[in-house]
Amino acid sequence: MSRHFDKAEGLCEEKDSATDGFVFNQTMLRIADPTRSLDFYTRVMGMTLLKRLDFAEMRFSLYFLTAGEDFSDIADEPQQRIRQTFGRPAMLELTHNWDDTADNAVYHNGNSEPKGFGHIGFHVPDLDAACQRFERLDVPFQKKPDDGAMKGIAFIKDPDGYWIEIFDAAQVSAVCEPHLKS
Repeated sequence: MSRHFDKAEGLCEEKDSATDGFVFNQTMLRIADPTRSLDFYTRVMGMTLLKRLDFAEMRFSLYFLTAGEDFSDIADEPQQRIRQTFGRPAMLELTHNWDDTADNAVYHNGNSEPKGFGHIGFHVPDLDAACQRFERLDVPFQKKPDDGAMKGIAFIKDPDGYWIEIFDAAQVSAVCEPHLKS
């Protein structure tokens, strides 16, 4: 029996016990203006700032954001909260280099040449309602749910131009099905 739930070339069947306890913790995005990015991710996307770390000598700040509803397990004590921040799965790390501003910094979003990083993604319980809210909040769309070949998913842009895929997990199978290899 495979330890994987699907098949693809290159999969390793034997999990090295040295990787026990490894946690995928973060995806980092560089930001030009913490005020506008934190507003976007906390107000528009509903994320919660778990920890901020300022590195004065190196002139940068890190903002660790997470999604969820119940944070009753998060400690007030700073050292414990740092351990919790770096041990929690699927965090968004926003990095602001203090000399970067919205006027002087432009980041490559990975979707123009040369392509690389593509997007982060959020499940929403109601795609249409979420997209209507994004429109009311003047969030720029890269793709609306009814645009393009793949209907039923949207892409919005954050203040630095990074793409965010918006989907309803309950609908993803139906969205993908017409496009999958038989």
